[in-house]
Amino acid sequence: MLIKKPTDIKSSEITAPELYKQRRRFIQSSTALLLGASWLSMRQLMAKENPPTRLDFKTGSAYSTDEEKTSYKDVTEYNNYYEFGTDKYSPAKNASSLTTDPWSVTIEGEVARPGTYQLEDILKSQSLEERIYRLRCVERWSMVIPWVGFPLADFIKQFEPTSRARYVEFTTLYRPNEMPGQERSVLNWPYKEGLRIDEATHPLTILAVGLYGEVLPNQNGAPLRLVVPWKYGFKSIKSIVKIRFTEQQPVSTWTRAAPNEYGFYANVNPTVDHPRWSQKRERRLGEFLKRKTLMFNGYDEQVASLYNGMDLNKNF
Repeated sequence: MLIKKPTDIKSSEITAPELYKQRRRFIQSSTALLLGASWLSMRQLMAKENPPTRLDFKTGSAYSTDEEKTSYKDVTEYNNYYEFGTDKYSPAKNASSLTTDPWSVTIEGEVARPGTYQLEDILKSQSLEERIYRLRCVERWSMVIPWVGFPLADFIKQFEPTSRARYVEFTTLYRPNEMPGQERSVLNWPYKEGLRIDEATHPLTILAVGLYGEVLPNQNGAPLRLVVPWKYGFKSIKSIVKIRFTEQQPVSTWTRAAPNEYGFYANVNPTVDHPRWSQKRERRLGEFLKRKTLMFNGYDEQVASLYNGMDLNKNF
């Protein structure tokens, strides 16, 4: 092998610094493009191998609103889900780590048929339908979402609640290795919520497994979440793994964290302000101007009778 000493190299054989730098930039940019193309191809391949699963469901529910639906992008990218981060955009970024198959739900408490049931078996016994509901967040914004699910009342009947079952408590999955927000003590984990039995069995209340005709994205509460359209969004607990029937009113997570701000009932009520802001007006995602907040989120006619005789300033 011939190795030239510096003194043996002709000046004509020396690469000019400018040309050398250009070659380096070309190689670097070409490598980056190739890597980018490879990554894009991989992402496209993954998308083809794991396309969103379409659901088979009935349309035209009598309970649906005829309001304009919020865009799929806003519904799936602007979320409250503290298990994956406290800002609105973190859940969509972080929730892909959640494993949702297989999935089971444990039934406990005042029922004749307690046990642990596989989600696929639960779905076999239910008829899915699409319902277009408003979801109102306590932070003064709202969405209109085409949920796919089934009545919670139909689900509850299967387990034959006893006469002592006055409340229903729901518990979210606790899995910090997949839900990074649970590694922080922002809330008392796992997340819990509850309804009175007549709220839980009201025809408007559903267990959702999809939206926009597809299975629920992880950031929206996959694979099973509650939807109670006349209440604030934090009542619609996500990724449910346990349902317990109780005689005593359960203590929900946000009520435990801030009892003066988040009551057990949490009905949308524009006449009762949050301690830190007014609830009289809201902004629909995708709109610039705010609109008047409706009592019970616009479901006054259907649910007001549930609270006859109650002081809604105290029972908030």
